[in-house]
Amino acid sequence: MRDLELIQVDEPFTKLLTQGMVLNHIYSRKGDKGGVEYFWPSEVEDIHDDSGKVTTARRKTDGLMVNYEGVGTMSKSKNNGVDPQDLIEKYGADTARLYTMFTAPPEATLEWNDAGVEGSYRFLRRVWNFGLKLHAMDSIAGSVRVDCRGAVFDKQTRALRLDVYTVLKQIDYDYQRMQYNTVVSGAMKLLNALEDFKSETTHASHAALREGFSILLRCLYPCAPHLAHALWQQLGYADAHGDLLDTAWPEVDVAALQKDEIELMLQINGKLRGSVTVSATADKAAIEAAALASDTFIRQAAGAAPKKVIVVPGRLVNIVV
Repeated sequence: MRDLELIQVDEPFTKLLTQGMVLNHIYSRKGDKGGVEYFWPSEVEDIHDDSGKVTTARRKTDGLMVNYEGVGTMSKSKNNGVDPQDLIEKYGADTARLYTMFTAPPEATLEWNDAGVEGSYRFLRRVWNFGLKLHAMDSIAGSVRVDCRGAVFDKQTRALRLDVYTVLKQIDYDYQRMQYNTVVSGAMKLLNALEDFKSETTHASHAALREGFSILLRCLYPCAPHLAHALWQQLGYADAHGDLLDTAWPEVDVAALQKDEIELMLQINGKLRGSVTVSATADKAAIEAAALASDTFIRQAAGAAPKKVIVVPGRLVNIVV
């Protein structure tokens, strides 16, 4: 696979930065003749009060004070704009798009933050590096299978698919509401789940990883189209599912959302003392037995016999002693 390339700017992002949706800091100083001179944020050094709030600033070249006017709409006349081409050359268009979608909902204004842009770039770099890792694993697993139907998964792989489809369900809902900032945060959760996955490499576990990454790429495509398309092609998804632009939106696998185990709060005499984990299909008798056998109950009861066990399905167990 080739290295991640910086892609040139696209028109929608250019419009976003020039239509008053993005805010940046404004610095000014009155000249000798009474006119106002504005300075680029990169030209000044902020001065903060005890709470960390910017109160004024100092120009770096001459050391003289300048006024801090807060944040306002990006404007060439106030020297507080951001040149899209400079961002593209440094980070790529996908980073710029992802940052603007993640930082604020589409109906809200966005205060520009260079550190936030760096964070968006680091996330996309992680996505790219995981794609490289997955590509290397393809030869180890001996398969690029993506279809998980009929596969037998171990406990760790079932947990991964539960996480992936739980997040996908939320992302799907957020896309319908056009809440792109939470869509991106959902994509970050997907990547975390994939990176944290630990299991023996088998055809089934590798298929689940590839399935999860294919879902991540489809969810990221509107936010980072160049990177998502490149990975989709290079990892062989296009051969199985067609071009990313035409591929179907991922559907939630209801079966994957079924939990093997559930955690119930454990109360003793009405006070929360811990939790107990039981099979998702456990009946009342099995839940009672698990609660009474738990280390928490044995320690708290100090030898006292239980008088009553109350089970609230799906929520808690209360043992009265």
